[in-house]
Amino acid sequence: MTAAAAVGPGRPQHHSKQRGTTLVEVLVTMCVMAFGLLGLGSLEMRLQLSDMESYQRAQALELLDDMANRIAVNRAQAATYVTGSASPLGSGMTCPTTSATVQQTDTAQWCTALQGAAEKLGNAKTGAAVGARGCIENIGINQYLVTVAWQGLTPIAAPPAAVACGAALYDTAGSSCIGDLCRRTVTTVVKIASLN
Repeated sequence: MTAAAAVGPGRPQHHSKQRGTTLVEVLVTMCVMAFGLLGLGSLEMRLQLSDMESYQRAQALELLDDMANRIAVNRAQAATYVTGSASPLGSGMTCPTTSATVQQTDTAQWCTALQGAAEKLGNAKTGAAVGARGCIENIGINQYLVTVAWQGLTPIAAPPAAVACGAALYDTAGSSCIGDLCRRTVTTVVKIASLN
């Protein structure tokens, strides 16, 4: 009997030697897709971190501009706004409640804004950067350094030593947020002109 007769009449002769390769191809495809999806998930996480960092910086810049404008408007009393870098206003601090002068009102309002009073979710204040603190320093010749510091989400380079607002307040033991690597700051200098 010939090979053609063994197969039967009307049936083509196929001698397939690739049995099981379809299963291997499916497994390889699933593995490649799994790695791709993991990469996509990692990218999404990094985008969310970047988005949050940008949001916090925007909030800090708003708070910085707010206090710089308050000092410029009340220029005759600019020296009374000085807090120093060791006594920041904002997160973790008790805000002043006295409002007898413009400076006291400005300081109290800025402190509560740094704590996030502009937006609330339930009883939690959420309208500012995480752990926002503000400092005003006299740097001489009618110039004032206004700084807003906050907690970053990932470690990068520490701010310069000359920017002392919030220094060592954002270190977290047991994490990579040590040595001020997670402290973020924005600063501006307010110059008060002598009007004679």
